[in-house]
Amino acid sequence: MEELKENKIKQLKKIGKAKTKKVEQEEIKRKTKYTGLYFVLPSLIGVAIFTLLPFLDVFIRSFQSAISREFTGVQNYVEVFNNAAFKLAASNTIRFVLICIPLLLTLSLLLAVALNKFTEASKVLRTAFLIPMAVPIASVVLIWNIVFNQNGFLSGFLDKFNIAGQDWMSTGWAFWILVFSYIWKNLGYNIILWLAGLNSISKEIYESAKVDGANNIQCFTKITLPCLKPTLYTVSVLSLLNSFKVFREAYLVAGDYPDKSMYLLQHLFNNWFRELSFDKMAAASVLMAIVIFVLIMLLQRAWEKQD
Repeated sequence: MEELKENKIKQLKKIGKAKTKKVEQEEIKRKTKYTGLYFVLPSLIGVAIFTLLPFLDVFIRSFQSAISREFTGVQNYVEVFNNAAFKLAASNTIRFVLICIPLLLTLSLLLAVALNKFTEASKVLRTAFLIPMAVPIASVVLIWNIVFNQNGFLSGFLDKFNIAGQDWMSTGWAFWILVFSYIWKNLGYNIILWLAGLNSISKEIYESAKVDGANNIQCFTKITLPCLKPTLYTVSVLSLLNSFKVFREAYLVAGDYPDKSMYLLQHLFNNWFRELSFDKMAAASVLMAIVIFVLIMLLQRAWEKQD
């Protein structure tokens, strides 16, 4: 009987301890439920004040006239879609994104894979690839003028071969110069992101694959690429967003109205702002934001399906 009583007492103590632990865990969960929100709250407030609220005002203005702010419905959107300058700028921007993003992703990935094999010199090479990001825009523009001006370095070099020089920023080559500038500026940053993803892959996986007879190409396609899917999504989104930030270089070199091959949406917005066409600028900004948001959501959806 005494043994039964002792066993019952032990069982009750265990049940009591289990209930106490459960209550303590629930209490901890309740107290820490909003802890993460408290840390993010200052950033959320900043984003709301300086990004969301201004964009809300832009969205409202897209349905109003420029000066009197009278409600005009979708008239601003109709004018934007029928605007020849908007069609030219949108087509050039789409062309720029479709060419630059694949080129940048491919080149940066290949260079990152190559740098990852040279561990001793990789630090020096990483720094070298990051130098373009530290170069001020004014210096980049000065280099452009020295190289691509009608009397610049490139025209002088071609003159030695009896090829007439020209103002390269006023020709169809201006677009490809802009592409080169974007890739040159953002290549190092993407390489660092790829290297971070490559370093997270265990070397034991490659060693096991080598033991099974896999060659370098098979290791790259069957191990490296699948493991880099999360990094690929991050690099793609950042590259897409950075592709809309090439306006400064083009504007400082070619001004308000550059060659039509490099007339981008940013040029159009700048000219509309100078003309106080806030109605058309607001409508075009909303359309641009929707397109970027849809592209990012499509990328996320594609990555989720692959996972």
